[in-house]
Amino acid sequence: MHTESESGGGGLPRIVDEATWRAELAELRTREKAATRELDAIAAQRRRLPMVRLPDYTLEGPDGPVRLVDVFQGRSQLIVYSHMWHPGEEWQCGGCTSFTSQFTRLDFLDPYDARFVVVTQGPIDEALAYRARVGNRMAWYSTANSPFGADLGAPPHGGFALNVLLRDGDAVFRTWHTDGRGVEQVAHTFPLVDLLPWGRQEEWQDAPEGWPQGPAFAGWLSSQDVGRLYGSEAGERPGAA
Repeated sequence: MHTESESGGGGLPRIVDEATWRAELAELRTREKAATRELDAIAAQRRRLPMVRLPDYTLEGPDGPVRLVDVFQGRSQLIVYSHMWHPGEEWQCGGCTSFTSQFTRLDFLDPYDARFVVVTQGPIDEALAYRARVGNRMAWYSTANSPFGADLGAPPHGGFALNVLLRDGDAVFRTWHTDGRGVEQVAHTFPLVDLLPWGRQEEWQDAPEGWPQGPAFAGWLSSQDVGRLYGSEAGERPGAA
């Protein structure tokens, strides 16, 4: 339940003196720091998870068939995002398209002996064409002719997934998996939006009375939006850089 005192009216926060603002910020900061410590504890538990060995899958890359172990490109650790795919559709999942559009500079993973790639159920030629259409910068692979995607939680006509793999020589192991809102932890979009006074403006969120709110996903970029902003035809727009 919310009360009128939560809001200053018209969807605006209360206006208070600086001392009151600092006191309430300090109260919130206590919870934020506790959440940070809990995330550290979760990461510590994640590092202690066991792992399961995977078969010797063969995927399709830009240059043809490639063994899963070679997708690592010599690195020991691999993050795999399974991008949803709908056969025959010009525009694929807006959530997946928008999510992966964030990752334009992944070289920071090199010192950590890691790589981050996209795998999709779409045929490789279609997948690469779509990658160009939306201006995606990640490395893409296809699991259309392999059970890899289904085995890792993203079957044909299914959802998306995030997995982490570890290589020991030619042996590949699955160490971690998530899906749904679990992928938010590797995004910067939602953490930034959640800092805003109005947050995501989605009706499921806990917000004071009078805050702007609408249907879930209403503020998300569509795949067409991503293509228009960053894709292969973006440079043809008047005034485009």
